[in-house]
Amino acid sequence: MGQSFILGIATGLLWAPCAGPILGLVLTAAAINGASAHTSFLLFAYALGAATSLAVALLAGGRLFARLKRSLGAEVWIRRGLGAAVLLGVCAIALGADRGVLTRISLSNTAPIEQSLIDSLHPHGPGTVEAASDPANFTPKILQHLSGATAWVNSPALTPNDLKGKVVLVDFWTYSCINCLRTLPYIRAWYSKYKDDGFVVIGVHTPEFPFEKELSNVQRAVHDLKITYPVALDSDYKIWKAFDNEYWPADYLIDSTGRIRSHHFGEGDYQKTEQEIQKLLKERGDAVSAGYVQVDGKGVEEAPDMAQVESPETYIGYNRARNFAEAGFLGLRHDQAHTYSAPKHLELNQWALTGNWTDKAQVATLNKAPGRIDFAFHARDLHIVLGPGADGSPVRFRVFLDGQAPGANHGVDVNAQGYGAVTDQRLYQIIRQTDTIKNRMLSIQFLDPGVHVYSFTFG
Repeated sequence: MGQSFILGIATGLLWAPCAGPILGLVLTAAAINGASAHTSFLLFAYALGAATSLAVALLAGGRLFARLKRSLGAEVWIRRGLGAAVLLGVCAIALGADRGVLTRISLSNTAPIEQSLIDSLHPHGPGTVEAASDPANFTPKILQHLSGATAWVNSPALTPNDLKGKVVLVDFWTYSCINCLRTLPYIRAWYSKYKDDGFVVIGVHTPEFPFEKELSNVQRAVHDLKITYPVALDSDYKIWKAFDNEYWPADYLIDSTGRIRSHHFGEGDYQKTEQEIQKLLKERGDAVSAGYVQVDGKGVEEAPDMAQVESPETYIGYNRARNFAEAGFLGLRHDQAHTYSAPKHLELNQWALTGNWTDKAQVATLNKAPGRIDFAFHARDLHIVLGPGADGSPVRFRVFLDGQAPGANHGVDVNAQGYGAVTDQRLYQIIRQTDTIKNRMLSIQFLDPGVHVYSFTFG
């Protein structure tokens, strides 16, 4: 009651012009808690407080307002102070200090808070191995949705009848996703170890970017990644929606009766997943060899050093772009060619364009060479999803790390001098640091026009 009474006094003088919003807020709060004597009492206390402040104003009359009038001299100083604050704000924007402050309170520094909120709202988020408990999932009909695939690689189209009596791992992935690529060594190893024991892996390739819908691109990726198990192309998201899936990668384990028994979202917990595979195979009656697969990922498949990752996945297309910086502070131009200039300094996790680019919803395209992207990052590995020009011609590029050739810190798609070429639409590993991990500045200069830049990822 006391809080409502004080609130009523504090807002009483605003009652006439603001009655609607204030009363609406109080009534909404009361409605949330349900109609009761308690909520009615709170409303009464609020009304009493408001009436008290109005009564004080009426009783004080002329004496109160006379005192207020004499105190208006302070208004001049208040206006001067506000004016000085505005001028300081303008100077901060001109010097780029505002971007620094916003950068420090966003992105990787707030990731734990954001993840905790996601986990509280969606407890089965990335990084969990859970036994399926929703009765709707306990149905052999779930595998019928494989008919929604637009094409198959490594196998003819599979049906529930083909998978009858098998233990099936359905792995949702896409070939430009670094998190998916880092899980592949385990999935390949499980398939190799258990395929003769009635275990089947189906990679459901659900694209994130338009180029991942093309069959030839997926076929090339499956070959290059040494994937031998069946891959279903889910370009229309029909299988994704049937599983009510939300993540890349996501693994669903289905027992020999066709029921989803467990699922795992994201990287990690590989031993737990393998334990589930062994459990379901034993239920089927198979004599499963003990122990777990030993995996040593190479190149982009190597496990990340998450303790050192302070930079988030960053999209270049304007639909999901954030932390873009430009000299002049005008921002990305949507769907139009523009000549960009990078600012002299980038805060951690800011990025900038230099040269003539066209930024679209999912991708930025370099119109004239040369062009450059700068990114201030903190992680062991830096990757970029890139594609060549519209005619498929390779695009040459050169990478600099803190203004120097990367040397021993180059990724698998770059040599020690920093040179590389965009030949296919895929993820490119640009940097793998062997030095002490710290804040670094990446500059990648494209020497030919037409390159398509989609996103940055880190590990």
